[in-house]
Amino acid sequence: MKKVTLITLLVLGLATFAMAQIGANPSTDVLGAHLNYGRGCAACHAPHSGARGNGIATTDTTTGNIALWGQDVAPLFGKTIITGQSEHGSYAETLPSSWNTGTPDTAGILTCLSCHDGNWAKGAMMQNKVYETVPSTYASNNIPTLLGNDGNGTGDYLNDHPVGLNATIGCGGQYNWDCTIVNGAVTYPSGTKMYQFVQNYGFFVSPAAYNGQPTVMCTTCHNQHLMNVVSVTTGSKSGLPTGYYQTMFFVRAPYNPATTTTGSNQTAQFCRQCHGGEANEMNNGTAVTTF
Repeated sequence: MKKVTLITLLVLGLATFAMAQIGANPSTDVLGAHLNYGRGCAACHAPHSGARGNGIATTDTTTGNIALWGQDVAPLFGKTIITGQSEHGSYAETLPSSWNTGTPDTAGILTCLSCHDGNWAKGAMMQNKVYETVPSTYASNNIPTLLGNDGNGTGDYLNDHPVGLNATIGCGGQYNWDCTIVNGAVTYPSGTKMYQFVQNYGFFVSPAAYNGQPTVMCTTCHNQHLMNVVSVTTGSKSGLPTGYYQTMFFVRAPYNPATTTTGSNQTAQFCRQCHGGEANEMNNGTAVTTF
């Protein structure tokens, strides 16, 4: 009888967990802010004439030739930005000088900054404040969405997370996971603490391989096509129940800082995908993901 009761409680507990985590049914368009005031897909992928098809004058003679890109990237060609640690300068990123460099920062950074720079590339339809609603108790809702002109100083990228060909993800050491890198990909064999973390949350980020190392691009953390929902499939990349989960800010994983659940750690879990040294598992903790 006790065994039956225990099994029943376990099933009910798992069902409650599933109901609490799964079932995100967005009532607004999944493109969210990237509907671009009604322009939708055409704002970034102009079906005709590239940036000129969106009414933007550009000196880029190849505008629209790649991915039908409809924003002006010409002002960004060859520019150098430094994100993250300015005292070391280790995250200096020289943007591609053309569309045809073959490096991941073309699609992973250059295209993003053609809208989100605000310093050199000013032609985009951006009002520089967050589209989504954050808790009313969280200071101001006018969170900036431009990187190079965020109200602190024009051209200031130093207060942004490191990105670029030099922003690599490491394994081993005080601040990293006990993972390994194979051909530019992060791997986490069964038995490692990172593998356990993946069972507790997942590995949703998408690092870009460059010179045999996984590097961080804008698109490593953000899926530009889905603002408010993420699909989770149980398997090698996550131990969470299969389903649709809520997210915010185009983040590639379950991520909801607006949650009302006391003690939720899902936002911290997202960061810990790369920053393993601060994870529960690497510190002998048994806490899993709380939504």
